[in-house]
Parts: sequence; structure tokens; C-alpha cells
Amino acid sequence: MGELRSALDALAGEELHGLGDGAVLDRTAMLVQVVNRATAELTRTVRHARLTQASEHDGLRSMRSWLVGHVRLSAGEADRIARAGQVLEHLPAVAAGFASGAVSAAQVEVIAKVLTPSQVARVQTSGVDLGGFDTDWAVAASQHRHEALVTAVQVFKDFIDPDGPERTRRRVGGSR
Repeated sequence: MGELRSALDALAGEELHGLGDGAVLDRTAMLVQVVNRATAELTRTVRHARLTQASEHDGLRSMRSWLVGHVRLSAGEADRIARAGQVLEHLPAVAAGFASGAVSAAQVEVIAKVLTPSQVARVQTSGVDLGGFDTDWAVAASQHRHEALVTAVQVFKDFIDPDGPERTRRRVGGSR
């Protein structure tokens, strides 16, 4: 960890005014990749801590409460990290893209909002191969604009629930 801190200190100490436009853009792209990789590693570590109940070491019942209390993350950010860790267990291609820095936390969140634990269970019991979606999402996230991933996730959502949420509520016992 000391090497990582030293590398970040060195980056922070670099003079930016001497860089040309191309060098500034290259640096920006590299930093985005580094942030994505660091966020992926944070997500992986928090997931492991949650599964091993590491927060109990500090007398807390959840990693959410530990993240909020000890490192002062917002509750929403702690929840986002937890959702990402949970969904990535089912998406090895997206997880690999995240770990390499090609996929961002925001992109993982687009998927996690739709691929909830109940949706994962539904997919698993229906016999749908999540692997194809995983591969498509990884490609969309790493090679195309953000909107392409949003569209690809919507295709999944429509595939899993072709009637949409309103139709499902009616079928399940809602009004109308």
C-alpha cells in the first residue's frame, strides 16, 4: 500500500502547466483507468469483508455501517459499493473489465440497479443464460458510449419482463 501512496504523491506533485494538450488528455485517460481499477478493488475488498463479517471486528453488524462510520462514506455510496460487489459475483466479464479499468463504477451501477438479487434468482430459475448478457454488457461498457450500456441493460430488462412492470403488477394481483 505504501507504493500506491508514493505513486499518488508523485502524480500530485507533477506540474501540469508544462504538459501539451495531448499529454494532458493521455494523463486524464490514464487517471480514469486508475480510478476505475481502484474502485473495483475497493468493491472486491468490501465484498470480501462483508462475506467474512469483518465489520464485527469493530463491533459493527454490517460493512455499510463500517463504511459510513469509519471512512465517512455516505449511506448511498456504501450501498452502491455493496450492490456492485453483489452483482459482480454473477458477471465475470463485467468484473474483469472493472478490474482492468475499462468499466466504471457508474456502469456497474447501471447493471446493478436492474440485476437485483431477486432478478438474479429469477434468471437462474428461468434457465436464461446470464453469460451472454454479461459478455454483451462488458463489451458495451468498455467499447461504447455510456448510453450503449444503458440500452443493452434495457434489452435485458425487456427480455426478462416483456410485459413491463405495470403489466406484471396487474398479473400478480394489482388493480385493473
